[in-house]
Amino acid sequence: MDEIALPRVLFALSEPLRLTMVRALSEHGEVDSLDLGPDLPRSTLTHHTSLLRESGVVFVRAEGRKCMIRLRAEDLDARFPGLVRTILAGYEEAGPAEAEEDAS
Repeated sequence: MDEIALPRVLFALSEPLRLTMVRALSEHGEVDSLDLGPDLPRSTLTHHTSLLRESGVVFVRAEGRKCMIRLRAEDLDARFPGLVRTILAGYEEAGPAEAEEDAS
């Protein structure tokens, strides 16, 4: 948990697709990675989930052929209290389409 760095977390959460994935994880708990982007090419999904994992935002574990992912909500909240909740609340207020326009 001590290795989770704020710049890496903020970078991971700066992309609208990854932010949408994190919102889904916060709502649904642990899910199969394929459920986070059923319409995405597998390479795109792998890229984004890997970045979230490497930044410390998510925990990934293998379950047979599935790749199960969950938000490290407790670790992130202990390290940066309220950060993820605040970012997700701001994203929901702006709406995904508006947030994507702002990122462009």
